[in-house]
Amino acid sequence: MTDPLFDVSGQRVLITGGLGQIGTEFVRAFQSRGATVYVASRSVTQDKLDAHFGDSSGLVPVRFDVTDADGVRAALRDIADDGGPVTTVVNNAGLDTQPSAPPEVSGPFEDFPVDVFREVVDVNLTGTFIVTQAAGSEMRRADVAGSIINVGSIYGMLSPVQDIYAYRAEQGQPFTKPVAYSAAKSGLYNLTRYCATYWGRHGIRVNTLTPSGVARDTQDATFQANYTARMPIGRMAEADEFNGAAIFLASDASRYMTGANLVVDGGWTAW
Repeated sequence: MTDPLFDVSGQRVLITGGLGQIGTEFVRAFQSRGATVYVASRSVTQDKLDAHFGDSSGLVPVRFDVTDADGVRAALRDIADDGGPVTTVVNNAGLDTQPSAPPEVSGPFEDFPVDVFREVVDVNLTGTFIVTQAAGSEMRRADVAGSIINVGSIYGMLSPVQDIYAYRAEQGQPFTKPVAYSAAKSGLYNLTRYCATYWGRHGIRVNTLTPSGVARDTQDATFQANYTARMPIGRMAEADEFNGAAIFLASDASRYMTGANLVVDGGWTAW
């Protein structure tokens, strides 16, 4: 990257859910631009990074569960004590109940299990709070500026379009897009705004990046057709199409931007 506005070389970047579909692409984007990338997940190892990425230079495994506050704080403190705190955080770890979800979580709202609701909120919202709190604390302790990027969802901004899934009833498998993911993701937007105003004068910027649905091999053709029919740009996203937004939010190109929501959704929320 020759434009210093978008330079992230030398940054220390923590990416949660770094082995997932979008997370993998975030890791590659920062790695290829000269950042040291701390790839966080519950089961990551150096061997897994080697196998998953091929070239794992500049990648450091960090094993923790985002819902374990003590484990997250210890990991972030260890990173900070070994060369300084992370300067960018991408809170990408998440839990959803996709169209392949089991019947007990894909039925009517009235029957949605409370324990599943708590689990999804715990990962998507509480987990983001825990990582943000720990990372921001280390930035403040070292008195350094940083960027925290919370990955939202169009289904956190808007209610799911249930008609997309109605075809399953004709197949004998009625499906209601569950409530927990939407409720959890919607909470990220005010968490972002709160932290942005709380830390703004300390040089710690906090923004939300909102993607739309990503094409997957596991999605059936009818679902993809229904989803795409509502998408102004005419297709679902590829997993790497949010990289530019993440680099922008991590770099000086967005240095006057905090508390904002950067929507990269192919026009979904424009309807």
